[in-house]
Amino acid sequence: MNKANLIDAVAAKAQVSKTEASKVIETALEAVVEAVKRGESLQLVGYLTLTPVQKAARQMRDPRNGAILNIPAKKVVKAKAGSKFAL
Repeated sequence: MNKANLIDAVAAKAQVSKTEASKVIETALEAVVEAVKRGESLQLVGYLTLTPVQKAARQMRDPRNGAILNIPAKKVVKAKAGSKFAL
């Protein structure tokens, strides 16, 4: 499912226009991104948990030429599916 399919599905289920559904989805996603960027966790109980984590700096070897590369530390998002995603 892509973003357009999600907008169609939300509009149909909520019985609203695609424009309204698009605004709601965009606003919700922006709020999620802003919260995680601030270092907050997002927990939608039963659905999804997004947690920002710090990855340490590390070294890796380039498989093409064997050179050692230094990978800097960075922040990433860890996602964990909730119980409603059990297949």
